[in-house]
Amino acid sequence: MSLLKLLTGHHRSLAQHFGRRYFSSAAAAASTEEYAKRNYANNVSEYNTVIDSITAQRRHFLLRDVYEDMVLDGVQPTRDTFHSLIAGTMKGARLQDAFFFTDEMKSMGLVPDVTLYNILISLCGKCHNSDQAIRVLEDMKIFEVKPMVQSYVCLLNACAAAGRLDRVYAIIRDMTAAGLGLNKYCYAGLITAYKNKTPVPEDFASKIIEFVERSKEWTSVESSSVSADNMMMGVSLEELYNMPTADYAHRRGGFISNQLTIYHVAFHACADLKNVKLMETLSEMLQKDGKVPDIFITMQIMRCYLHSGDLDNGLKAFEDYMNSGRSAPAAELFVTLVEGAMIGYTPKGMQIAQDTLVNMNSRGFFLSPKMGSDLLLQAAGEKTGGYTIANLIWDMMQTRRMTPTFPAVQAYYNGLKTREIPADDPRLLQVTRIYQNLRERFGPGRS
Repeated sequence: MSLLKLLTGHHRSLAQHFGRRYFSSAAAAASTEEYAKRNYANNVSEYNTVIDSITAQRRHFLLRDVYEDMVLDGVQPTRDTFHSLIAGTMKGARLQDAFFFTDEMKSMGLVPDVTLYNILISLCGKCHNSDQAIRVLEDMKIFEVKPMVQSYVCLLNACAAAGRLDRVYAIIRDMTAAGLGLNKYCYAGLITAYKNKTPVPEDFASKIIEFVERSKEWTSVESSSVSADNMMMGVSLEELYNMPTADYAHRRGGFISNQLTIYHVAFHACADLKNVKLMETLSEMLQKDGKVPDIFITMQIMRCYLHSGDLDNGLKAFEDYMNSGRSAPAAELFVTLVEGAMIGYTPKGMQIAQDTLVNMNSRGFFLSPKMGSDLLLQAAGEKTGGYTIANLIWDMMQTRRMTPTFPAVQAYYNGLKTREIPADDPRLLQVTRIYQNLRERFGPGRS
């Protein structure tokens, strides 16, 4: 089977990529050999492998197409199939697809277990839909699925993501009334709720310090080790509880330290709210605890300074880490500095961004397609100046044969068109060609 062929298309459904089966007389009359060539999975095991491959490559929008093909093939999904499908929708933040699969599962007489319900609650939080998260918990009661402590921690963080501080405190009261203590993920949820509440409470800073201190106390809540089911589905606790470190949970090399979870959330909140004073207080607390910032915390310190307009201290935080001799630096450190330095497109900031990109390249660090696309989209917004940063980012991606996303290419193309560049300029011709190709596939009116 050419199993990975489905992963080579760009934003097309499996039906478009392989051709729908059974819907035409030609398909019905196709020989067994032709059908075998056209098909990409024949049994539930192969379909499960396809689902896992799609999720690993972050093409979550194809999951429903795979399921529909599976049904058309007469292949009966198993509980494991639905586990993989729903876990994939969580990673892709596809709420509607998740509830579609849940309904399909129930229609086949398969009641979702507590692990799947926890994932649904988590997904509601990821999509900032705390009302739906509460309805999921009610659905558990209807189907007599007993919630675990983990279920309530998922619900707490789902409400926190929506800034529903009142609901977060209500969940905490229920937990403590039941004789349960609070673990670090509960305190992380409290910090997130305070950060996301609009307007931000006046006692935000004092509460964050309080929660960080209280999180160090012994707790009677159940072990925070990830369950076997979560491990099988590749879902970490950081992902399940929507921690800001979720995208880095599987990174190695000192990117994140599991002992610093509460600090990760606190520093991230400071960066989002540009609260430099609180960030510096947290840095002192971290030092008193005998800990040093990991890469993620360093990124948040840089973000906090840079987004507040303090280029010097943002650059210093970067240089201090690079000279510290701690864990090997990551490309994200360079990208954080470039992104923050470009805010406002000041001459000093743009020079820092340029120097950082050159330094990054010389040290053998490379932009991923997402990093490059995000930076190009931002750099393309420069209205004055020589467009040096945008051109440099474009060249770095082209050297590694990476095509940016359509929005990034479109912004870069529009930026070039507003400048006095000859119509036959090689760069303009190349960008125009790529832009037109992408517009045919992803532009207005395209799926």
